Amino acid sequence: MEQQANELIVATRAALTQASALAVQYSFSILGALVLLVLGWLLSRLLHRWALTGLSHVRGIDMTLAHFFANILRYAMLVLVFVTVLGQFGVQTASIIAALGAAGLAIGLALQGTLQNIAAGIMLLVLRPFRVGEYIETKDVTGTITEVGLFATELRTSDGLYRLAPNSTLWNTPVTNFSRERTRKHDLKVTVPSDRDIDDEIDRLLSIAREDPMIESVPAPQVYVDSLEDSAAVLNLRYWVATPSWFKTTREMNRRVRIAFGQNLAAQNLASRPEPDAAPAE
Repeated sequence: MEQQANELIVATRAALTQASALAVQYSFSILGALVLLVLGWLLSRLLHRWALTGLSHVRGIDMTLAHFFANILRYAMLVLVFVTVLGQFGVQTASIIAALGAAGLAIGLALQGTLQNIAAGIMLLVLRPFRVGEYIETKDVTGTITEVGLFATELRTSDGLYRLAPNSTLWNTPVTNFSRERTRKHDLKVTVPSDRDIDDEIDRLLSIAREDPMIESVPAPQVYVDSLEDSAAVLNLRYWVATPSWFKTTREMNRRVRIAFGQNLAAQNLASRPEPDAAPAE
């Protein structure tokens, strides 16, 4: 009985000694893990702020893109800190990294369409084929850009409707930007009866164009005979207008030419389609 009691005491002392040793060992590991977590968190925030500040000063980098890259750096730092903390407790980090890689591959395959939109969004933000406030037209989408995001682009149609277009649809198709260039051309065709003097009608068209202060003087307006019909000649008035004033000026020219030539007029706009929602800004 006394021997059993002694064996119990010895076993208890050994267990307490081992427990105290483990407590000391893991207390340092826990303390080190906490220190790593705090330092890693602070470092990730500093890295995010540094990257955001640096990218915001780079010319041509959109703030949406700057936030995206800054967040990537921050979360990459946090993942590195998390793996380091696990290593403090003896966890095999190589298997964790392999598992994270496999999980990332699976997520990438599952979100292939979304990742494609992100890649297209990055290219749109870097190359800037269009910016906020510009009017664009593609095979499927037409409207004024209100926001360019990483996943999709928001537009406002000419009749005031909201439209959301995935970035991949805007990147993989030709885009016509009506607002990017400083000036735009307008062609106005006028049918003149054969009993009228063509030179006089050409001078009259040029006079109407030169009287409008919104029409560019360089290149100067020009009029030429576009085609000949049985009983009439078709004259083409070509002039250039500042892009913001294109819609208002071309409509005003249509009105003035119509008044000047009366009923013997057939006017046709041969330029690209106008920007309907740009008219109220005039």
